Formats: sequence, C-alpha cells, structure tokens
Amino acid sequence: VQLQASGGGLVQPGGSLRLSCAASGSIFSIGSMGWYRQAPGKQRELVAVINSDGTIYYADSVKGRFTISRTSAKNTVWLQMDTLKPEDTAVYYCNAEGYGSYWGRGTLVTVSS
Repeated sequence: VQLQASGGGLVQPGGSLRLSCAASGSIFSIGSMGWYRQAPGKQRELVAVINSDGTIYYADSVKGRFTISRTSAKNTVWLQMDTLKPEDTAVYYCNAEGYGSYWGRGTLVTVSS
C-alpha cells in the first residue's frame, strides 16, 4: 500500500485546511485509515482514525474542530480542519492499517498570523 498525502500549508488562526490522502496498491487489505501529527520537539500523536466499519475516533484536542472521512472504496481519506490554532502546527502523516502499517510522507501544516 502506498499513501500520498496533500493539502498542507500556511493558514491564519481560525482558518481551515483540508488534507487528503490517496491510497494505492493493495487497498483491499486496508482496515482503518487515519491521521497523526508530530510537532517540533514532540512525539507523534494520533489525531483521528476511521475504521472500516465507519467508527471514528478523535483526539480530545481536535474534537469539534476536525472531521475525518473516507470514500466508500476506502482508498481516500480526508481531514477537514476548522478553527485551526497555532498548537495545531505540525507535520501531518496519513496512516493505513492492513496487512501491515503504512505511512505517507508528511505534509506540513503551519498555523500562524
């Protein structure tokens, strides 16, 4: 499975960004898909995950502001990020779990005025 993430950039506090992640290869094997992030000097943390049965988990820090969704074909996952805060600044990584654990290259999100 290969993952291609896009959509990062610079946004002002209170703004929005939408990240997307397209999976290719053995997508039939994919169960859950999600987003993690890693801020400078911090460990990578789970942001949101959507399972194959549609159940969703959000980190407390993003609940009510971020929305994760995926196609019915389960080959694309999005992360809609609203009301962004400076503390959301990080490199965001797409993840897929199937026969193995797969990671996309990170996309940088910078929230700053």
